[in-house]
Amino acid sequence: MTDLAYDTVKPIKPWKATGKERITTAISLLLALVLAGVAVKTTGLSGKLGYALSFIIFSTLFQIVVSVRKFGRKALGDSIATSLVYTGATLTFAPVVSILFITLKNGIAGLRWNLFTTDMFNASFLDPIGNGGLLHALLGTVTLILIAMVISVPMGIMTALYLTEIRGKGSNLIQFVVQAMSGVPSVVAGLFIFTSVILLTPLKASATAGGLALTVLMIPTVTRTAQEVLLLVPADLREAGLAMGATQWKTVATIVVPAARNGLITATILGVARIAGETAPLIFTIGGADKLNLNPFKDYTSAMPFYVWKGLTLGTPESIQRAWTGILILLILVLSLFTVARTLGGRRMK
Repeated sequence: MTDLAYDTVKPIKPWKATGKERITTAISLLLALVLAGVAVKTTGLSGKLGYALSFIIFSTLFQIVVSVRKFGRKALGDSIATSLVYTGATLTFAPVVSILFITLKNGIAGLRWNLFTTDMFNASFLDPIGNGGLLHALLGTVTLILIAMVISVPMGIMTALYLTEIRGKGSNLIQFVVQAMSGVPSVVAGLFIFTSVILLTPLKASATAGGLALTVLMIPTVTRTAQEVLLLVPADLREAGLAMGATQWKTVATIVVPAARNGLITATILGVARIAGETAPLIFTIGGADKLNLNPFKDYTSAMPFYVWKGLTLGTPESIQRAWTGILILLILVLSLFTVARTLGGRRMK
């Protein structure tokens, strides 16, 4: 019996662009770039916005022409829809790129090692950028975040567990309150702590008061995110625990919570990222000192958003440079938190 040799058949991918089609697309984009430049020079359109609008129009027209020539008139609607999708995605992504570019461009000039080792007690925002630093603001932000986490994370997760697992008589009211708190302006949280705590109790403007204001903003974020994560846990796991004779609280503590562990960590980090850049509630609650204060219960303290706000309000080149550098550091902090949240959220339980 003879052995038959079979050739490996590769799957056909008609949607995959050929070399000729890639060249055609590249030429179309190049022509769109050139014509957009001509349109800016010869028409009333001007600046980057006018150039971008012209490029979108010409690239869309070229894409429609190429698609119709290849697939006929039936591809006209698909080409227009595809172009609109790409245009919408570009318009959505462009502000993000612009923010990152401008912040990096303006903030990197003020980066100095002394920023992380000194405070502004012996310096002024009007001094050269080499004098003083933001150690007091950086550690103040860390202190505020830790205080908010200690209060809001247990409260938010326990509330989410009550809404998803217990579902008692007060669940509808609690759900309504959580949703209402999600839309509360941040300045209202600061005013609430100022009028109800700072004016009526021995606790005055300090890191603790600022942490309480941030807690008001962080609880809804943690609660709603944790609630959605807990709802993703399969009901079969709960039923299996109850079938084995475990009580409800033991099933939740030993099965449901471990299954949603990564999601709950993500909820915590997203809550931290939500409050890390808040300025309005801190204006009423922390005082905004220029000196490092390690006592969270007494005396004024500072934070990165307050540092940035103070630098921008003075308006001098030195103070604005300090503000841009503070924005860059704060942006790196927030982006790092979101990256950690996405990493932990996508990791599977072993």
